Amino acid sequence: MPSTLITHIKCLVNTRETSGILYGNALAELPCINNAWLLVEDDEIAAFGSMNNMPLNTAETLNVSGQFVLPAWCDSHTHLVFAASREEEFVDKIKGLSYAEIAANGGGILNSAQKLNETSEDELFARAWQRLDEVRKLGTGAIEIKSGYGLTVEGELKMLRVVKKLKEKSTLHIRSTFLGAHTYPLPYKNNHTGYIDQIIDEMLPVIATEKLADYIDVFCEKDFFSPEETEKICRAGMQYGLKPKLHVNQLNSIGGIETGLQLNALSLDHLETMTDQDIALVGDASRNGNWKGICTLLPTAAFFLRMSYQPARKLINAGCAIALATDYNPGSSPGGNMNFVVSLACIQMKMLPEEAINAATLNGAYAMGLGDTLGSITPGKKANLIFTRPISSLAYLPYAFSTNCINRVMIAGEFIS
Repeated sequence: MPSTLITHIKCLVNTRETSGILYGNALAELPCINNAWLLVEDDEIAAFGSMNNMPLNTAETLNVSGQFVLPAWCDSHTHLVFAASREEEFVDKIKGLSYAEIAANGGGILNSAQKLNETSEDELFARAWQRLDEVRKLGTGAIEIKSGYGLTVEGELKMLRVVKKLKEKSTLHIRSTFLGAHTYPLPYKNNHTGYIDQIIDEMLPVIATEKLADYIDVFCEKDFFSPEETEKICRAGMQYGLKPKLHVNQLNSIGGIETGLQLNALSLDHLETMTDQDIALVGDASRNGNWKGICTLLPTAAFFLRMSYQPARKLINAGCAIALATDYNPGSSPGGNMNFVVSLACIQMKMLPEEAINAATLNGAYAMGLGDTLGSITPGKKANLIFTRPISSLAYLPYAFSTNCINRVMIAGEFIS
């Protein structure tokens, strides 16, 4: 792959010689270079700097005058593999039914599980591949994908095998998460122990043998999985090397925060319903270095479900690390547009543009265990880049929420759009 010298960049965004997770006020620090150059060698970032100090180089030159260049989005929480949309439930929500009421009537996750188990692995892959192609053209360069719509041994393994095939075929960085504990399937509605045993004794050993997952997740929520059940499932997964990434505090605060901290979860996701005590616990653990994980906020889920948005400002002020993700799924966030996520974070959660971009790039990468490889303009990291159309300022990206500001996307050193 030839080297490429990108010149006359209006603004090169998130330039760092070294990188780490951004906590609290550090999230607002977004180093940029105006009138910059960037050298890409093979699939990596080799060097960068100001046009005033550009070294002589024989690489192929690309002039991008007027454009901003920033790291590709890192979407650290999705359910991209699913069989069918659920717009009928969308209408139910308009009529006033709650998320919990739809689930209680056999909708929600159970609806998706039925459709998924009726769909072949090849067809699931084809549909997921199309979605993956759509989100990469929107600037996503890394993505986490969960199972959880199988709820049977065969269904969960089928989903994870699809994700494994996506990993093998795509140039995107993909992380796989086992979410067999998404809800209780109907045959186990009154036999929670039986389903948990099936997860531990029948699913996890195969997942480990076939190397189908990087992480383990549980939906810790009232009427789903209790904190105690969450801990049991996660500790079983941890024995196979699967670190927890948890759904907590979406609808209720029931102790999921405490469980996630005890498990040293890589990320605590959703967090729409946070008490002052929850925020204090996460903030104290983050500031003291007792927890080096990330709070992953999903504003498009709150938007779609008409829920209160996650308390981003309180979490940042408490010293927490924040990531942003789409929660792409057919029931509560049917879209994978990280550009809209960044806009919502600014508009509805009062995050500064710099904070939102850091949360959607560098901290998003760390929320997938990819922070040493992606998420910033750093020598040695992969050349996953967004090239904007000519725009007036960085703030224009979240401000112009309905405008496509992306000109081209580079993944692993090659343009894909």
